[in-house]
Amino acid sequence: MIKDKSLQVFLDELASSAPTPGGGSGAAVMGAMGAALVSMVCNLTVGKKGYEEVEDDLKDVLKQAEALRDRMTDMIRADVEVFDRLMASYGLPKETDEDKAARSEEIQAALKEATDVPLNCARACAEAIELCRGAAEKGNLNVISDAGVAVVAADAALKSAALNVYINVGSIKDKAFAEERSTELEKILKGVDGQTSEIYELVKSKL
Repeated sequence: MIKDKSLQVFLDELASSAPTPGGGSGAAVMGAMGAALVSMVCNLTVGKKGYEEVEDDLKDVLKQAEALRDRMTDMIRADVEVFDRLMASYGLPKETDEDKAARSEEIQAALKEATDVPLNCARACAEAIELCRGAAEKGNLNVISDAGVAVVAADAALKSAALNVYINVGSIKDKAFAEERSTELEKILKGVDGQTSEIYELVKSKL
């Protein structure tokens, strides 16, 4: 499992000439890191003197952040698997018309999956950005900077995931599918537009 490898091994593989892991896995890692930092802020706030009034709220944020971290960690592997499937589909035989038809069908199916995996990551990143707000507003001031790091990481992950949607959706022949996914992505991006800067500035104001 790629998530069980050491950080050094993962970075070495990311830097290598191997096609996987790549940007999609990197996006999932950044998103998971953002969620983990939200959890850190919550864990260092809950039970601390002076933060009793926000404890229940941050326990809820912590629960959501940990669920997101699990989801995005699983997406690291999902990205590798779908990319490998796509590459395998391009290597299918194309000697006969039947071969070509089967190959084209498999490529299109793999492209759809390769679009949905990063789109799922984008959805999760948008959720993580919103959780960063709770950490920034109510978190322990001694670690409030980590809420800022969290939102920057989640935002970078979202934009990175979006690029992986764009690169695949343009090759999909099913225009209804492509338009639906593209429209949803744009709504996600628009929905968090400005949130990262707002949360980042909130964190800065508390430093």
